[in-house]
Amino acid sequence: QVQLVESGGGLVQPGGSLRLSCAVSGIIFSRYGMAWYRQIAGKQREWVARVTISGFTNYDDSVKGRFTISRDNAKNTVYLQMNSLKFEDTGDYYCTVDPPRNDYWGQGTRVTVST
Repeated sequence: QVQLVESGGGLVQPGGSLRLSCAVSGIIFSRYGMAWYRQIAGKQREWVARVTISGFTNYDDSVKGRFTISRDNAKNTVYLQMNSLKFEDTGDYYCTVDPPRNDYWGQGTRVTVST
């Protein structure tokens, strides 16, 4: 059974930082690209960042230079370091494999950027 468990969300002030984690089980983690998506209230889920099997990364323009995706194959975990957070980064963050599969999503972790 494939499981993806996100954690690390919370309340942070604008300009602050959070580090999200996604622990993955049930697949051979090192054989999959991984990605983070987010869903902002009232909008469709959108892609944020990806890391390939070889460690190549790319980012949506809205987070480029502020967010960093990484992976630890020994821990079957993918991370999203989020710096310089903005109000508009508020939302539910999800990890998945890349390219995504309908049955490979976690429950999400909520990030709230507020004063």
